[in-house]
Amino acid sequence: MLSNVRNLSKSNAQFQRAVKRLPLGVSSTFRYWGDDRTIYVESGKGGRIRDIDGNSYVDYRLGYGPAILGYADDRVDAAARKGMEVGGVFALSTTRELDVADRMAKMVPSIDLVRFSNSGTEAVMAALRLARAHTGREGYVLVEGSYHGLFDAAMWMTDLADWDPKSGRDPDTVPYSRGIPAGLKSLVHLTPMNDPQRLEDLFKANGDTIAAMLIEPIQGNTCAISAKAEFVHLARDLCDRHGALLIIDEVKTGFRVAKGGVQSLIGVRPDISTFAKAMANGYPIAAVAGREEVMRTFRYGGAAHGGTYTAHAVSLAAADKCLEILDETPALETLAAYGERLKAGIKAILDRRGIVHSFSGHSSMFGLFFADQPPDNYRDWKLSDYTFYDKMALHLHDLGVIVEPDSREPWFMCEAHDQSCFDDTLKAIEAAVDFTLEDMAGEKRA
Repeated sequence: MLSNVRNLSKSNAQFQRAVKRLPLGVSSTFRYWGDDRTIYVESGKGGRIRDIDGNSYVDYRLGYGPAILGYADDRVDAAARKGMEVGGVFALSTTRELDVADRMAKMVPSIDLVRFSNSGTEAVMAALRLARAHTGREGYVLVEGSYHGLFDAAMWMTDLADWDPKSGRDPDTVPYSRGIPAGLKSLVHLTPMNDPQRLEDLFKANGDTIAAMLIEPIQGNTCAISAKAEFVHLARDLCDRHGALLIIDEVKTGFRVAKGGVQSLIGVRPDISTFAKAMANGYPIAAVAGREEVMRTFRYGGAAHGGTYTAHAVSLAAADKCLEILDETPALETLAAYGERLKAGIKAILDRRGIVHSFSGHSSMFGLFFADQPPDNYRDWKLSDYTFYDKMALHLHDLGVIVEPDSREPWFMCEAHDQSCFDDTLKAIEAAVDFTLEDMAGEKRA
């Protein structure tokens, strides 16, 4: 059996130095995995990364999805180096902005006009501001369990900690960070995923104050649980009836699950879409895009939008090449086929042990649940038992496979995941499952 012990002495020492200067020793709270388990990356290539202790991992986080072609893709990096020759930041435009916007409009039918940003959070912030400016309203709808970035308006959740599902009342709406102004609560309306009656009732009661509904049809922070097509179509219809705008957040799904994004799989045209992670294979770029009438609200006297580093020449060059590859080669089919093979391999391992399980999401970004059916809403996901997954994930790290160390994030595939990645992954999963079974049997005996 593979060993579930790895040497992290250099990462541990780096953490002890870094924590004196960086909160939690990292630059994002979600990179902290514990004082003795936080790793520091030395390099990445293809579908693998290496930490500063020399441990190699097959990576299914991929930076939460951006490395869609694999780390250090030679084609994209060569384009980025040519982008460096342009000269950096001018706070002026270059011709490549139009090239990338044209490519996006070719791939996504709902896109008429594009504005570039630097991150998914920035793009969604701009999209919500745009919707408010266009409609003259301030309220907005979020789907429970959605993640739209780390900004105040988006950081609201249903509090299930002390909620009794049999109580007949809804859980409270609370911010999921300290420092969020309480006054924003009056503007946000949370609704469960895949509950059409609740959504209709919400719009009936508040439709004249709602500027927009934001939705991730495949939720990136709840292990890829997915909206039913009928639910998204209903959202489109209700927005039309009540004069609100539909914003589909494609920060994780855009240019990953299909050339036209998840919206093309569902057959819904939003008013506004946001894109980011897979656009440039890891170079920082994002976009707000949508129909012309709405997007023209970005103007003097309308909705403000800008940023010093927006449409940076290096990121634009990388996006130009990455989108060309995704549009003109079988890359998306390749990585989705890998995901299907991987799910089949995981299923065979779990079936041999009689472990009930199911998958959610898309072959290019799927979730694994230890239940006969995956949940299709945040409440059921949050109240599900993900103990087995969380224990298994830690063993996978020790065995050379990186996944999110809890059940929030889906597993992301990249074009560079090859047969060696596949073989190493299945060996690690088989061992991790057995180690987890031993752990849980030991806990039961204790």
